[in-house]
Amino acid sequence: MPQGQILAIIPARGGSKRIPRKNIRPFGGRPMIHWPVAAALKSGLFDHVVVSTDDDEIAAVAAEAGALRPFVRPASLSDDHTPLRPVIKHAIAAAEEHYDRPVAFACCILATAAFLAVDDLRAGFDALSRPETDFAFAATHFPSPIQRALRRSAAGGVEMLNPEHRFTRSQDLEECFYDVGQFYWGARAPFMDDGLMYGHRSVPIMIPQNRARDIDTLEDWAEAELLLNFHRLSANNEEISSTPNLRMTNL
Repeated sequence: MPQGQILAIIPARGGSKRIPRKNIRPFGGRPMIHWPVAAALKSGLFDHVVVSTDDDEIAAVAAEAGALRPFVRPASLSDDHTPLRPVIKHAIAAAEEHYDRPVAFACCILATAAFLAVDDLRAGFDALSRPETDFAFAATHFPSPIQRALRRSAAGGVEMLNPEHRFTRSQDLEECFYDVGQFYWGARAPFMDDGLMYGHRSVPIMIPQNRARDIDTLEDWAEAELLLNFHRLSANNEEISSTPNLRMTNL
């Protein structure tokens, strides 16, 4: 067992610009921030699920879902240009002071991670048990080979980013993936010492593309709600088909 608390940190500042108040905007019948809070609590991994915010309304909405606000995020860490790492480091230090107990592991969970799965959180924590691992984060594969990507040329046409792969078969290209912005697990020292999130001591927790959605625009939001409805419909159909008296027959 770790010698110290295991902390979930949900950053949720009040000044979002592209989608105002998106952290508490209704999504699928509940405030957006309720989704990641619920997943964190359901996982049973954390001693405390805290919200790092400068906004009283966001703190109150997060509290409705069961999150805590043991400290106030300072204004200096709440503008549009603040990177995520200083916010995490502040939350770790503030939680240690408030609870008078060192942090052993922390997981930064983004407030718009509506499709966060409990099993993925657990897989990320399990990955940290390997001595060669400092960080674990959610990732998914690109839907098509990035080596065949195109860009605008100076003349106004198109050109390949990697022309050497013009005739390479897709199945012969290296499969690549990207960070989906759901969660970042790490031990205390790598977070506080500014360890590299994307390095040889980091492990990707692969998730399916249909649970990887970055919500930055209203168009993203609408697509995410359609995807949520798809997941709900799929879950309902699976429940019906697994119930003996309600199994669907082939038509």
